[in-house]
Amino acid sequence: MAAAFIKLYPENPDPRRVNQIVEVLRQGGIIIYPTDTIYGMGCDIFNQKAIERICLIKGVKPKKQNFSFICYDLSNIAEYTRALSTPVFKMMKKALPGPFTFILDANNKVPKMLNNKKKTVGIRVPDHSIPRTLVKELGQPILTTSIRDEDDVIEYSTDPELIYEKYKDLVDLVIDGGYGNNVASTVIDCTGDQIEVVREGLGEISEIL
Repeated sequence: MAAAFIKLYPENPDPRRVNQIVEVLRQGGIIIYPTDTIYGMGCDIFNQKAIERICLIKGVKPKKQNFSFICYDLSNIAEYTRALSTPVFKMMKKALPGPFTFILDANNKVPKMLNNKKKTVGIRVPDHSIPRTLVKELGQPILTTSIRDEDDVIEYSTDPELIYEKYKDLVDLVIDGGYGNNVASTVIDCTGDQIEVVREGLGEISEIL
């Protein structure tokens, strides 16, 4: 059966449709959704079978893939990470919500499937109402992994209708939140002695350091 295709307006997400999407997540479904950067694919972080399905879709092994997940806010992040140093906390407070992924030390609440050997995890709080509303209603984070295009020119798909055509037989639901961006988030590793920029993306690093 083809995936559901649901239109949501970021400025005012319809609560009835949000509940419908959250129910799909609760039942172990995989969804595609907009963020403040590129469209993402995800599921409930505590559903192992759904994570395994995403790995199959992407052709990766769960233990070798560095997954990130979306939290609602800074206090939500604290539930899944070890204590943050003051400089890291101040930087994240400036940056979030925003187009940044922070690599942090994971605590025991993070599912083992999302932990790599270093026991770290990527965290996002996008500046976009749709994924944050979903997280809030679900009551826990959702996994996020980018939808990468095989085209050498267009690295990331931005048109939700084209995304739907490509993934409708692989996922359970695609959200049309309008055209996405084609630049990924800036990734910052906060697990070492020095803060390290792993990937420069949409976020302006100079504004938060």
